[in-house]
Formats: sequence, C-alpha cells, structure tokens
Amino acid sequence: MSAITFRRPTLSCHVLAALAIALLAGRLALQSAVAGAVPAVGQPAPALIARQFDGQSIDLAALRGHVVVLNFWASWCTPCRAEMPALDALAREFQGRGVTVIGLSADDRHDRRDALKAAQSLSYSLGMLADAQLNDFGAPRSLPLTYVIGTDGVIRAVLGANRGAVSAEALRASILLALE
Repeated sequence: MSAITFRRPTLSCHVLAALAIALLAGRLALQSAVAGAVPAVGQPAPALIARQFDGQSIDLAALRGHVVVLNFWASWCTPCRAEMPALDALAREFQGRGVTVIGLSADDRHDRRDALKAAQSLSYSLGMLADAQLNDFGAPRSLPLTYVIGTDGVIRAVLGANRGAVSAEALRASILLALE
C-alpha cells in the first residue's frame, strides 16, 4: 500500500483564495449598493412609465423639455397629504410654463380606493406606483419624496424625504431654478 502525502498549500494559494473572496464580496456589495441607490441631484432621472388614475400614460422620457415635479406619496402619510394642496397650487401656477407635476402613490394595490379618494380633488397627474410598467426609481425609502427634474432630464432637487411636508416656497424655488 502506498502512502498518501498531502502537500501543504503555498502562500500563493492562500493569497489567490483571499483575493477571490475579496473580489466576490466587493462585487456583491457593489450590486446591492447599485440596486438600492437613491437617485441624486446631478444624476439623470431614472426611467419611469406609469399610468394616471384615468388610464393616461405617464412617460418621464416623453416629458424631456419640461421641468417635472415628481412626488411620491401615500394615502396614510400625513405629511404627504399636507403637501398635496401646495403641489396642486404650483401645478396651476406653472401651467403653460413647461412644468408638469406628477404624483405617484406608494400605497399597495389593495389600498387603491384610499389613494383615489385622496387624489380626487387635485388637478395634477396622479397614479399608483404599483401600476408602473417601468420604475427605475425603485420604491421610495421614506415619504413624502419629491424630485424636481430639469428640462434636460437631470435631477435638480430632491425634497422632503424623511423631513415632513415640503413647503410651497421650497418647491417654487426649486422649480424656478430648474426653469433657468
């Protein structure tokens, strides 16, 4: 019977194994960071195709050349509901000036009735995020969350996330800067 001998791994084997593990861990961390990345000021706005409550399409790419105020809200979110009249007033104020206001409810599909009730007296485009055909923004991490997107499709302001309702003055100032 012949003896089986084991060779002790060399340092280079350990180094290669550690390098492989580090690369894999780095790749996984990068993938999770990108998947959870929140769109930021100065970045191109992610793709978004959704439907208004009345069935009309909302395609962010088709709104290039307009300033877009994109608000994520929910029927159960008190600060969201508090800022809706200001969004409506701004939509009316800037109507015909190249500004489009869109509100997408982050409510679950089964809460659609509550979202419709909250939106019924408002004049700007409203729909459900859950009904989006394409949503590269992802689910908002906190509400309310408002993006002001410039005519070039680049995010010019991110307002309100985890800070309560946004004031009409802050929204107006962001819109005016994006119009320049």
